[in-house]
Amino acid sequence: MTLTENEKNKRIVEAVLFTMGKSVDLAHLAAAIESTPRAAENAVTELAREYDEQNRGMQIIRLNDSYQMCTREEFYNNLITVVKIPKKQNLTDAMLETLSIVAYRQPVTRLEIEKIRGVKSDHAMSKLLEYDLIYEVGRMEAPGRPMLFATTEEFLRRFGVSGKDELPKVPEDKTKLFAQQAAEEIKLDDPEMMARVQEEAVNPEFDVVSESVNEDGENDTGDRLEIAVTEGTEDENQN
Repeated sequence: MTLTENEKNKRIVEAVLFTMGKSVDLAHLAAAIESTPRAAENAVTELAREYDEQNRGMQIIRLNDSYQMCTREEFYNNLITVVKIPKKQNLTDAMLETLSIVAYRQPVTRLEIEKIRGVKSDHAMSKLLEYDLIYEVGRMEAPGRPMLFATTEEFLRRFGVSGKDELPKVPEDKTKLFAQQAAEEIKLDDPEMMARVQEEAVNPEFDVVSESVNEDGENDTGDRLEIAVTEGTEDENQN
């Protein structure tokens, strides 16, 4: 039987994803099929659709610009009967709160996280790093060069999203409330500045270049304009 080029590419992609057992980016898939990233994307996308249509026990998921073959969630209970049950990673409220801030504000510094939460977050941060849900993405170009944190591919897998754009949107009424609270905190009387606060709330993108930084390496007034993604609660016991 003569295979079309796309059918051959799909078989190669399937073999690569099965063998690697982890996410593979388009550049490497393209190298495997000896073609372009566009051809690799067409092959892996069509293969993933076939897996879904045939309701296979395996599925192919997208993680940013990478793809991974994995088992479907509904078969977890069947799998644990023949493999060692993994240690359960319990995410406390403090850890979920910290993780949500990193997810929506990434890249973000530890100081910014603690200012948004209103409490120290050392323990929550260390556990999230241990669970491979966040990682150190680099350092801010500011005095002291504070470390910046972002979410990992494991975060995407754990919460079933393919990228940041699939995160739930913050309700508009919440963003307005956060903007009003921020305005009251810094006593804004300037309409233009108020508009800026509201824009920050509606579109919470983080720009490490434009942040105002004081001589101690901390954000100046910029932090007070940030959205509190979740309300601050006391972190778990450091011990």
